[in-house]
Amino acid sequence: MKALNTAACALGLLALAGAAPSAQARDCKRLTKTEGAVIGGVGGAVLGKVIAGGTTGTVLGAVAGGVAGHEIARKNRKKCRYR
Repeated sequence: MKALNTAACALGLLALAGAAPSAQARDCKRLTKTEGAVIGGVGGAVLGKVIAGGTTGTVLGAVAGGVAGHEIARKNRKKCRYR
C-alpha cells in the first residue's frame, strides 16, 4: 500500500510540473524529446518499482518509460496558432 501511495504522489507531482500557466501556453507548449524522455523515465521507474519491485524493476521501467516518452514527444508535433 505504501508503494501505491508513493506512486500516486509521484505521478501527481509529474502532472503538476507539466501544467502550463495560461490557456494559450497550454495550447502551444509541447514537450521536447528530452523532456519527454525524462518524464517518461521517472514515470516508468515509479511504475516499474510498483509492478516488479526491486532495483531491476525500477531500472527496466525507467528505460522503457524514457524510450516511450522520447518517442511520444518526437511524434507529437502540434502547431501553434496565435490570434
